[in-house]
Amino acid sequence: MRVGITGHRGLPDPVAQDVRRLLTEAVKRYDPSELVAVSCIADGPDTWWAQEVLAVGGRLEAVIPAEEYRAGLPAEHHCHYDALLGQADAVHRTGLAESTSEAHQAGSEILVDRCDELVAVWDGLAARGFGGTADVVAYARRTSTVVTILWPKGATR
Repeated sequence: MRVGITGHRGLPDPVAQDVRRLLTEAVKRYDPSELVAVSCIADGPDTWWAQEVLAVGGRLEAVIPAEEYRAGLPAEHHCHYDALLGQADAVHRTGLAESTSEAHQAGSEILVDRCDELVAVWDGLAARGFGGTADVVAYARRTSTVVTILWPKGATR
């Protein structure tokens, strides 16, 4: 079972803690021997999902939206990104160089196209910019990919 992840980055600490708990619970629904996380491994839910799946014995496939993608992530996340990328069984690339909103959406579309289900850490609101979580969920729904929304009750960004 290939389960992709999309979600809001930069969550406030209490919300981030709740989201991590939701992801820990969500991973228990799958057989670890057949579970593959598909992730762009950005800071936040992308990384937490990959870590949860690997922790239970699942596998990871990474999607790199652009060659400059890592440079656009927070410096304190680089060690996590590098470690997860090194554990990936496969790496999929868009072929784009610049890390733009369009590249992020292209990467997300590759991610959705490679998975059976998409877990979305999403507050249900419109994307703040092109390629945001809402756009990824909309693409998944257009392609008939199963979408599971995770969002802590009463939480706000």
